[in-house]
Amino acid sequence: MRKLVIGFTFLLAMAMSAMAAEMTGYISDAGCTKKQGAEKVAADGHAGCAKSCIKKGDKAVLVTSDGKVLNITNQDKVVDHAGEKVTLVGTVDGDNLTVTEVKS
Repeated sequence: MRKLVIGFTFLLAMAMSAMAAEMTGYISDAGCTKKQGAEKVAADGHAGCAKSCIKKGDKAVLVTSDGKVLNITNQDKVVDHAGEKVTLVGTVDGDNLTVTEVKS
């Protein structure tokens, strides 16, 4: 019985680590986010740079208003929104976000 309880607790913990979420922030590029910092790239003025860098092959990331940077696992969902402030709906697993919907 104890193994059953421990197993159930483990499964519950795993399910909670990959929960659906709605996150708002800017779609930026990973390179500038690392070099310039999240605060600088999370602004309307960075849109042109983000679009250019992502078009050249840099990975798109979501930078939230509190400075959290989430890697986006399915890039095709967000590349058209580079530099924009959006709300993304998806599943968060650690620092990775799998997007199911983009709200502009």
